[in-house]
Amino acid sequence: MLRYVKWAFWIVFWTLLLAMLHYTLPQRDIGYITDTKNRIIQFGENSIFWASPDIGTNEVAGAIQRDVLFIDTVLRDGDVMVYRNEDTGWIWPPYFKYTSSNVQAQASNFRSTQAEPRWVAIRHYGSRVPWLSVFPNVVSIREVEGPDVTLIPWFNIVFLTFLAAVFWAVWVRWRRFKAKRITPVFDGIDAGIDDKRAGISRWFGSWRSKPRR
Repeated sequence: MLRYVKWAFWIVFWTLLLAMLHYTLPQRDIGYITDTKNRIIQFGENSIFWASPDIGTNEVAGAIQRDVLFIDTVLRDGDVMVYRNEDTGWIWPPYFKYTSSNVQAQASNFRSTQAEPRWVAIRHYGSRVPWLSVFPNVVSIREVEGPDVTLIPWFNIVFLTFLAAVFWAVWVRWRRFKAKRITPVFDGIDAGIDDKRAGISRWFGSWRSKPRR
């Protein structure tokens, strides 16, 4: 039973960690921008996926509302994607973004059509979840040569390599600590239990071997 609890714990742990990394680490999409706009958003249970409240946040009839910048795009595979454009400030994730107005101006300048697309690389974090009204947040935009350009995610490679090295170092040290400190204790407990069982078995054996009168 304990083994199943252990496996369940590690499955949940790694699933949550991978989900957090997928949401937090920067991603880049290639596409062209079709429109930029400003919308009033009413927040509910999905508020954790948006930036923290700021001076632009209002409460109307108990509902939280805020003006949010949006960027409409068409990706190189033909799918449409809508991004939000919010400052992150010093909150999580740590992008320290205070340039949403500049990014929106860039996006407006890059607007184009299907007939004459201006291809851009959109760096963002987060995911698009339509049924929760969740949008990825744009971090930066830059023009690229075309839809087939190859962009190597150097930051993600370096960060994930560093994270793997940290986990490996912690795991190795935990194994050493367990072998030196924890395993001998449990081995001693098991040995004591085995000795007691053996003593009880010998006592029962001697009692059974006594001649009956």
